[in-house]
Amino acid sequence: MTAAPLRIIHIVRAPIGGIFRHIADLALAQTRAGHQVGVICDSSTGGAFEDAAIARLAPQLALGLARFPMRRQVTPSDLRSALRLYRHIRDLSPDVIHGHGAKGGVFARAIGTILRMSGKKVTRIYCPHGGSLHYDPARLEGKIYFALERLQQRFTDGLVFVSDYEYAAYEAKVMTPRAPARVVYNGLSPEEFSKVKPDPDAADFVFIGMLRDLKGPDLFIKALHRLKSDQGLRPRALIVGEGDDHTRYESMVRDYGLTETVQFTGPLPARDAFRKAHCIVVPSRAEAMPYIVLETVAAEVPLIASRVGGIPEIFGRYADRLVTPGDANELAGAMAAAYADPEGMRRRAVGQRQCLSETFNVELMSDRITSLYVTIREPKPRGATTGAEAPAFLSTGALAESKAQTVRRKPE
Repeated sequence: MTAAPLRIIHIVRAPIGGIFRHIADLALAQTRAGHQVGVICDSSTGGAFEDAAIARLAPQLALGLARFPMRRQVTPSDLRSALRLYRHIRDLSPDVIHGHGAKGGVFARAIGTILRMSGKKVTRIYCPHGGSLHYDPARLEGKIYFALERLQQRFTDGLVFVSDYEYAAYEAKVMTPRAPARVVYNGLSPEEFSKVKPDPDAADFVFIGMLRDLKGPDLFIKALHRLKSDQGLRPRALIVGEGDDHTRYESMVRDYGLTETVQFTGPLPARDAFRKAHCIVVPSRAEAMPYIVLETVAAEVPLIASRVGGIPEIFGRYADRLVTPGDANELAGAMAAAYADPEGMRRRAVGQRQCLSETFNVELMSDRITSLYVTIREPKPRGATTGAEAPAFLSTGALAESKAQTVRRKPE
């Protein structure tokens, strides 16, 4: 705990997936460190699974968990939401407002700036979590988002990136950060580093993630179809998750004649899903630093994943085994190899888990983010300049290579 406990508010639009997992873990770790923490999120997103997670989190937060309507796209209703958010946050008297994702970042910096204009010492922090950084800078939508990000740099006191890739993407698509910036990997709790064994009736392959094309469930289904049509293989598979495109993926399964071997389960806790799998498949087209990959590796469960975002940073020396994003044929080849050699996949899973706990640790994550708050809030010597910090986990060579990959890569 720092000498002076902080009042911290985290804002995110959608209380779902890895981004909300990150916020919940961070909020609880900061609470354990003696800070007073609150969370604000959208009231119209999520289902029973998310509602249960929110109900578990809320009583543990000194500043509570409030929900307000927040749409994904920018709309006139944002002004009404912003006013309600402002009044709520003003009454909490925060020291730090930490926005997560594009929409959370807009609200955090706008409200923090208004509070500063009224004389409050509020620190404004932003973490993209991928989000708008996945847009193509050559397209109109990307140009608009990145122009807005450049504008908001004026109202940003600090930036947090969850992977070296995300930092490099921000530099390449937005600008070199003017505010202090720090790369802080997502962290797991000690109990998550225990091995999960598959149930006797576990499926051969399990997809876990939001049911939207960005996460690649369509590629997973196409790969299963390739295994059946090209190689005569009929592995059992589960699709774990929920999303607006659920019905479309069910139609794909029917059209490909896979209904006897592919089932949809809805969302499940990650470790419950792991017990239902001999191999997890994460065929994302874009990511920042996905928790599901971290959790799978920590649980020593065999994994096939795509070469996007921060996933190579997790795989380390095994990164050459990642598959090309968006390539259903290559994904099918990797799944066929795993299906033919399950023991080899298990040995690889043991190797991948080594050293993960030292780098991807929830208490380390909290300490590095909270210490950034404290550093920014400390009085600066007269004449001192404020600039972006070199990311602690990032060597100059790694950053250069990551930036090069960012520029070369075309968003899906």
